[in-house]
Amino acid sequence: MRVRRCAVVLVEPRESIDFDLVELALGETGVRERLGWLALAAHCDEEIPLDAAAVAALGALSPGHWQSLDELSSRHPRAVLEALLAKGLLIVQAPADEISRQFAQADEAVRAVHWRGLSAVTHRHARWRGVDSEAVERLFSEASPQTFLERLGPAPPVVGERAPAASRLPLEKPSPSPLDALMDRRVTCRNYDPAPLSFDAFSAVLYRAFGARAVSDYAPGVQLLKKGVPSAGGLHAVEAYLLVQRVEGIAPGLYHYHPVEHALEPLRALDADEAAKLARRFVAAQAYYAAAPLQIALVARFERNFWKYRNHAKAYRAVILDAGHLSQAIYLGATEMNLGAFITAAINEVEIEQAFGLEPMAEGPLAVCGFGVRAVTRATVEFDPAHRVWP
Repeated sequence: MRVRRCAVVLVEPRESIDFDLVELALGETGVRERLGWLALAAHCDEEIPLDAAAVAALGALSPGHWQSLDELSSRHPRAVLEALLAKGLLIVQAPADEISRQFAQADEAVRAVHWRGLSAVTHRHARWRGVDSEAVERLFSEASPQTFLERLGPAPPVVGERAPAASRLPLEKPSPSPLDALMDRRVTCRNYDPAPLSFDAFSAVLYRAFGARAVSDYAPGVQLLKKGVPSAGGLHAVEAYLLVQRVEGIAPGLYHYHPVEHALEPLRALDADEAAKLARRFVAAQAYYAAAPLQIALVARFERNFWKYRNHAKAYRAVILDAGHLSQAIYLGATEMNLGAFITAAINEVEIEQAFGLEPMAEGPLAVCGFGVRAVTRATVEFDPAHRVWP
């Protein structure tokens, strides 16, 4: 059997604290501090406990060269190597069983995309699954009688001032323009009308945020897109995956938006109840966003960005910036049509990946946006300090 270490793994020394009733009964504090090692691998969802022997072995194993397990056993305890195999940190070249095959496929998916190690581990282990934000908020409020501010203390100042007020150089504000008026009305919407969104409004906002204005044959085999937002290298690696609930002329279901053809690619039909349940799971049970007529998962095609920026320290940051540009375009496009929009990073990435059939280290959701007709009454609070939406 030939093996190699997985492509990307970080080992973290972590202290945990637990409570021992036996020690308390013996007159001790009962508080026990434990120091252990955890492996965070880019191809595994779970944190993997390790002992010191496993940490030492991992540090001596090559991620690039296949080596004989028997030969490695002459330098490392066989039991340690077998444990690393079982945990998926050692990858088998020609796996014979299903579990080893799954580890090998997941590891190969990481290698194929040319991730930077730190970014890969951050992305893999920052994903949520099954999080219910309403339940978390309830537990937070019930855990202590203290108010939010009493627990966290005062917020940092709104501006990080770096010079005395007397030394500031005043700038002149421009004359109000249509763009100013549009930006003044750009307010995150948490109250959506239950009526369907019109097809024309749906199509227009999608095009203005995601549609390709031009396709450039930049070089042989390399096409770049011109959109209404900037993108690292002109690659536009963040795409729109839609969960449609209530749009005129569009059946409820899952779709992918084709930016060049300005068209929807149907992926899976849903009935209204299925769509509502999935929408709630996507946004971690934030009911006000689940009520929007559609949700747009901003999905990064890491393989497209990292094709150019291979193992690059800034590549992951650039992809996240792309998602931010797109969300602002959605906001402005929706606001221009008197619609409300939202973006949230509090999402269950794993459920989104599963619903759309995404390999998480090749294509991963970064945030969820949506838009629709704002409700007539404000049942849920919205931040509108300029009172341009709600008088």
